[in-house]
Amino acid sequence: MATVNLGSIKFKWKGTYNGATAYTVDDVVEYNGSSYICILASTGNLPTNATYFEQMSSAGTNGTDGTDLTSTLTTQGDIVYRDASGLARLGAGTSGQALITNGTGANPSWGTVSSDFVKLAETNVTSSTASVTLDGYFSSTYSNYKLIITDLIMTSVVQLRSRIVVNGSANTSTNYYVSQISVYGGSGGGNVDASRDWGQNHFQMLNWSLSSNTAYTSCFYIDIPNPLDTSTNPRLCSNHFVNSDNFNYLLTGNGIMEYDNPQSFTGLEFSGTSGSISKGNFYLYGIKD
Repeated sequence: MATVNLGSIKFKWKGTYNGATAYTVDDVVEYNGSSYICILASTGNLPTNATYFEQMSSAGTNGTDGTDLTSTLTTQGDIVYRDASGLARLGAGTSGQALITNGTGANPSWGTVSSDFVKLAETNVTSSTASVTLDGYFSSTYSNYKLIITDLIMTSVVQLRSRIVVNGSANTSTNYYVSQISVYGGSGGGNVDASRDWGQNHFQMLNWSLSSNTAYTSCFYIDIPNPLDTSTNPRLCSNHFVNSDNFNYLLTGNGIMEYDNPQSFTGLEFSGTSGSISKGNFYLYGIKD
């Protein structure tokens, strides 16, 4: 009975083209990202030679049309977005910035998040220091500021005081600092104590001494209106919740401090009437109008 050669009944995958390999009809190879099928047996003829191979599929374009992310994204922190013509790279912004959309038909960008209440500075005291100064954070962005002091402990049983700071230097002028303090509490509880301090070289933040016991911390909430206004007297408004020298002295109250001379100021300094601050957290916030 006669023999009939039917040839291959399916394609034969041969992998990446090798010039030393003998290829026969229906062998399939990969070359430069495209695939080719052998139509005439041979050795050493490139798949691009149409006498011996026929192309089955074609490789895509490697990045020349902006669709290849490995060429679009070049640096750690890059993100990719679609601009008017194709994929585009947005390089990393600066620390603290957020990604902002600019609406339909516009590209995204990095920007600073705007808020009506923003933390501007933080100082954490973990070891004894003579004073804490927050300076250089007032600006035209905010008219009013709030300073929060928490977990405050002194090295000895002393009063807390403050001074205005102008460009890095505390103002120690005598006769201009005025303090009016009211306290509710005391050793027996329910007592009201008020004092006025005039003509000092510092604000008296409280007319009671703070505790030096690490178990009994104190806190202050201080409003600072218009510190850069040169036409008004510098002023602080304080609410305080205080432990004095032991657990029997729990105090709450408020006070107003005024520097009796029009003066802009750039910061505040805090210290004890003696000794040092051994612990405390100082947080300064800006409040927009």
